[in-house]
Amino acid sequence: METVERVAEVLGGRSVLRGRVQTWGDLDRLVRAGLPKRSLQVVADRVIEPKTAANRFVYSIVPPATFKRRSRLSAEESARTERLARVIAFAEALWGSTSEAREFLNRPHPLLDGESPLHVARTEIGARRVEGMLNDVEHGLPL
Repeated sequence: METVERVAEVLGGRSVLRGRVQTWGDLDRLVRAGLPKRSLQVVADRVIEPKTAANRFVYSIVPPATFKRRSRLSAEESARTERLARVIAFAEALWGSTSEAREFLNRPHPLLDGESPLHVARTEIGARRVEGMLNDVEHGLPL
């Protein structure tokens, strides 16, 4: 299972979050206050396939004009960003590799009706479905 430190690192770590995140409570307070918009960019750069426009991913979470206008994400946008970071952190921990996790997260999967885990994880229930798949892998069950 992912740790709060790993999720915070996917969100940009100390330099982006402007402090150390040690507990889920710390992360929850940051999310409710609004993450820096740089967190979403860091998440996008980490999970989007190389040579693919990360802006498309960012703008699927926050509309372009809104993203350009603000320095912080809203609480709702921050929650979506944290949810994706949590799924990414879990996948990276399981595969032990950012590139292998990225490949899994971007590849359509039959258990997700042919959609990619990254696409499905954009909603709360979708993220739970993907986390369930990752839990199965963690416990030795095949995908």
